[in-house]
Formats: sequence, C-alpha cells, structure tokens
Amino acid sequence: MNYPSPAPMAFLLMGAVHQMEAHLESALGGIGLSLAKFRALSHLVEAKEPVPLSCLADRCSCVRSNMTQLVDRLEAEKLVERVSDPNDRRSVLAALTPEGRARHDEGARVLAEAEREVFASIPEADRESLARLVQQLIPSPLSSPAFGRAFPACAGERGSPSPAKRGRAGEGAL
Repeated sequence: MNYPSPAPMAFLLMGAVHQMEAHLESALGGIGLSLAKFRALSHLVEAKEPVPLSCLADRCSCVRSNMTQLVDRLEAEKLVERVSDPNDRRSVLAALTPEGRARHDEGARVLAEAEREVFASIPEADRESLARLVQQLIPSPLSSPAFGRAFPACAGERGSPSPAKRGRAGEGAL
C-alpha cells in the first residue's frame, strides 16, 4: 500500500481509536457518565475498598488536581464519597457509593453494547486477529513492575510497601 503520511499505520490506528473513543463517550453520555468517570468508578469497584485520591490518580494516569476535580463531580452526583483514612488523618479516600456501583454496572453494559456496535461489521475471526495484533502492541506484563496486579500498589493499601520501600514515583512497587 502506498501511504502519503510518514507513519501511516500509526495515524490509521489513532484515527480509529479517536472514532471509537467518541462513540464510547457518546454512549456513556446517555447515562450521565464519561470515560474518565467510568474509569475512576471501575478502579474503585476493582479495589473493593476506599482508595486514596493520589492512588486513584495514579491508576487513572492523571495528575492529582484533575482527580480531585473528577472526584468532586462524582461526589456531587452521589457516585462516590470522600471518607477519612482511619490510618492517616491527613489522607482522604474515595469510596464507592451504592449509586456509584449501580451506575458503573450500567456503564459496563452500555460500553459492551457500544463495543458490539463498533465491531459488528467485522467477522469474528478478524476481531480475534485484531485483538491478538493489538495485544502485541502493548508492553509485556513481564516487563512491568506491576506484574501480577491489575494496577500498581499504592502506599497505605493492604499488602503494599511503604513509600520509602516503594522508591521514587512507585519504582519497585513490588
């Protein structure tokens, strides 16, 4: 194939991802969520316990000030609540509310349906091939310091090392 751009495959993939992101955002918007809100709720569901805002920011790959604003919005919608950390008076935790759990579950159903719509025109065998190819673009979990965990350990979590043992910016989190 003859492509006019210097990185044709990269631009093709980025264009497809942007279109998919817009479709997913639109689908979630119908239930009052965004991808950012859904992702934060997903991390709280997965954690099964309240999480420090700084840890939630790390898990969502965003700066802490953005996470504070996102939690403000989630709290205003009664999807999360801020609770005091029983182990550290200076720390505030984000806790999922029953409404937050219900909205997350609804969001998961909406996203599953939106994904089916996005890939409906692609035969199953091709979807499987695409999934395998995309997985090859993702760094191996063996090269990740968080191998074996869905997300990096954060200071203060059960079973996680202290900040001093974790190192700078979470290095050596295991």
